Amino acid sequence: MVRLPDRSGARSHRRPGGPRARRASVRAHGVHGQRATRTPAGVISRRRAQAGESEPGRFGALRSALTGRSIARQVFVLQVVIVLLLVVAAVVALYLQARHDSTQEARNRSVAVAESFANAPGTRAALTAPHPTAILQPRAEAARKATGVDFIVVMNTDGIRYTHPKPDRIGKKFVGTIAPALAGHTVTEEINGTIGRLVQAVVPIRAPDNKVVGLVSAGITTKNVGGAANRQLPLVLMAAAVGLALATAGTALVSRRLMRQTHGLGPDEMTRMYEHHDAVLHAVREGVLIVSGEGRLLLANDEAHRLLDLPTDAEGRHALDLGLAPDTAELLASGRVATDEVHLVKDRLLAVNQRPTDLEGGPPGAVATLRDSTELRALSGRAETARERLDMLYDAGVGIGTSLDVTRTAEELAELAVPRFADFATVDLFEAVLAGGQPEGSTSVRRTALSGVREDAPLYKVGRQTKFVDTSPQARSLRSGQAVLEPDLRVAPGWHAQDLERTAQVVEYGIHSLITVPLRAGTLVLGVVSFWRSDRPDPFDAEELALAEELVTRAAVSIDNARRYTREHSMAVTLQRSLLPRTLPDQSALDIAYRYLPAQAGVGGDWFDVLPLSGARVALVLGDVVGHGLHAAATMGRLRTAVHNFSALDLPPEELLALLDELIGRIDQDETTDDSAPVIGATCLYAIYDPVTRNCTIARAGHPPPALVRPDGTVDFPDVPAGPPLGLGGLPFETAELTLEEGSRLVLYTDGLVEDRERDIDEGLALLRGALERSGESPEETCRTVLDSQLPAKPSDDVALLVARTRALPADHIAEWQVPPDPAKVAEVRASVSRRLDAWGLDELAFTTELVLSELVTNAIRYGADPIRVRVLLDRTLICEVFDSSSTSPHLRYAAMTDEGGRGLFLVAQLAERWGTRYTPEGKVIWAEQPLP
Repeated sequence: MVRLPDRSGARSHRRPGGPRARRASVRAHGVHGQRATRTPAGVISRRRAQAGESEPGRFGALRSALTGRSIARQVFVLQVVIVLLLVVAAVVALYLQARHDSTQEARNRSVAVAESFANAPGTRAALTAPHPTAILQPRAEAARKATGVDFIVVMNTDGIRYTHPKPDRIGKKFVGTIAPALAGHTVTEEINGTIGRLVQAVVPIRAPDNKVVGLVSAGITTKNVGGAANRQLPLVLMAAAVGLALATAGTALVSRRLMRQTHGLGPDEMTRMYEHHDAVLHAVREGVLIVSGEGRLLLANDEAHRLLDLPTDAEGRHALDLGLAPDTAELLASGRVATDEVHLVKDRLLAVNQRPTDLEGGPPGAVATLRDSTELRALSGRAETARERLDMLYDAGVGIGTSLDVTRTAEELAELAVPRFADFATVDLFEAVLAGGQPEGSTSVRRTALSGVREDAPLYKVGRQTKFVDTSPQARSLRSGQAVLEPDLRVAPGWHAQDLERTAQVVEYGIHSLITVPLRAGTLVLGVVSFWRSDRPDPFDAEELALAEELVTRAAVSIDNARRYTREHSMAVTLQRSLLPRTLPDQSALDIAYRYLPAQAGVGGDWFDVLPLSGARVALVLGDVVGHGLHAAATMGRLRTAVHNFSALDLPPEELLALLDELIGRIDQDETTDDSAPVIGATCLYAIYDPVTRNCTIARAGHPPPALVRPDGTVDFPDVPAGPPLGLGGLPFETAELTLEEGSRLVLYTDGLVEDRERDIDEGLALLRGALERSGESPEETCRTVLDSQLPAKPSDDVALLVARTRALPADHIAEWQVPPDPAKVAEVRASVSRRLDAWGLDELAFTTELVLSELVTNAIRYGADPIRVRVLLDRTLICEVFDSSSTSPHLRYAAMTDEGGRGLFLVAQLAERWGTRYTPEGKVIWAEQPLP
């Protein structure tokens, strides 16, 4: 918190009026009057002496309070009135309740007596007797006296009485309503009779056939029922007396409390004191707040309302619920001591002083005063602005350049500047920079990033290629290498010249100020950054121009680093892709599909190859050099070249891997002597597939095992011996022989497909098995399914995938003969081959084929060993092979004029497209290929 020195000055003597201020003042003093109006006892005595008053005793004070025009007297009178009203209301309610209860009781008793007498034994029979009165009158009188009713009258259906308490009324017509009773209903009614107000009931007397044969009426006066009201009235009056006594005692207690709190001051003195306090409280320039111990606002003067912008109903609410800033609300609610603490409240800096009110035994709470420190606003605003700018520059150092991508780095710069510095920000880079190069002589830029508070701004969109005119601020920044400020775009003709229609739309949209800063990395200018302002009415100034330069300077370093990385990465990718096969060679043994995906972090050393071999065979190669970067890519190229050379020798897979292992060791030694990073090693898998026998020979050096998808869709991982990675040296490699059904798919891959930081290789192989089981039959569908399910979003390693579906050479395209070691049998072989070529429709090749086979078979008989075998294959070429058990290999040479031999092999080389020798466990094979016509 900033501490302000104590200040003094003239204060306003304006006394604000209005009921709100007066109510707040009275309410506050009513609660804390004893502290605010604390007056010495001597002063009060002098005031009383001047008024001619004597010191009253305890009872005299009470008598004075009750007889004078005081609050206690008013309260006492009000309590007496309330008690009297309650007593009157209770008496009225008691009377009405008693009357209602009496009437209801009379109804119930008269109905019960009438129904009981009507249903009594002998009542109905007496109606049919010659003298009903003689029978019924004694019974009715006895029942009347027993039940306490005033009369029981039995009458016929015409209403003529048979009985009555007064005999002179027997034989006369009944006074009352009997029609409903004749219809079989019970009738009750209230009437005013000769004996008073009574309730009578009329019930029917029914014959066995439910016919009404007579009526019985019973009645009772209401005064003979009840009497509870008379018993309850004394209790009500007694309660009223107790209430008056309590009211008197309460008034006495209130009077004593008021006298003690006001120190004996009368109403006039209290009113005058409150008026003085109210005038002072609301006239001072400082805001005053009184907060209770619970944190509720008890009082706020007019200045406090203005400074804090308090709601009209602020008094009585908790300080945390007044909508204040968190630090200000916390200070008021805590009640802690504060001296000139500066708080930012909306656009004001307030110096707050706060002291508790209970230091000398007063009530719990606190009093806070507020001063508007206007002279510190400008200084504080500048300090806050400087802090925000430092924060933005710090965030720029942390948040710009998180990735080595030129476009993303430009986007981070634009996103950071909006809306903290500008309402819109655009980044334009030279085309060469986006590709990792240097902008040499280029004049056009491409919009790389755009960020704004809204998306409908009429600025050039991302991807737009633009050439700035010489008078535009962007062109001047690029040309001079300095930032340019355009405070008012409406009067900037150089900027308008860029695009009259577009610039008019920009101005109409509300964009009014512009700063352009070149992106400079050393002496190299990479592009230009433009900051636009629209929502804030004030234009950019010189301080903001300096901030923009600092911000762009920091971002330029990150963009240049990303450019350099892009260049190196592009070079590495170009080198790597140039070392990988562009197209696959033509062959008939396998249907091939492949995928190669470089890692996000950099170029790796994965490679693959498909190499046609002699005898229609095909070699599949998949390798992975450990590490990333140009060194790994270069090593991969050397290994791939070596595999090409070694495969030309028709070596078995295990021998080829042994030669590669030796080569890696030599490369490692060479690199170590040059003080560069040694090659840690590499993995490789080498497989040879023969479409004639459908055999596949596989060997691997530290590489993941291949997957085999059989024609029925089942997936296996053949048990291929895992040799050591290339470069370790000293350990042999083993092979596995597989017989593949036609239509089987052999899946080769690098470890980047099945292994990464989040999963091990066992989990990756399980996922690969599931993907292969779901894939289609074609190699392309297999590649697509595997990559869709296996490839992570951002692979950390290269991924190479090779899928080969096997084919078998048809049996009718294969011809084979055993040759006895007799030169005379060569003619028979030529004849047999001619017949087979005729069957294949290759008569044109018969002559050259006979010459080739004659020479090869003759050499085998002369220099080779038994057994000798000839095989002819019809594939993309016509392949002639001669097998023998010897390990000696013929060599092509020029024969001298005096030599008797040595010309046959030269003739074979001239007639055949390719020829060569390969070795087998049983001997060797000399082969020659001729193109088909």
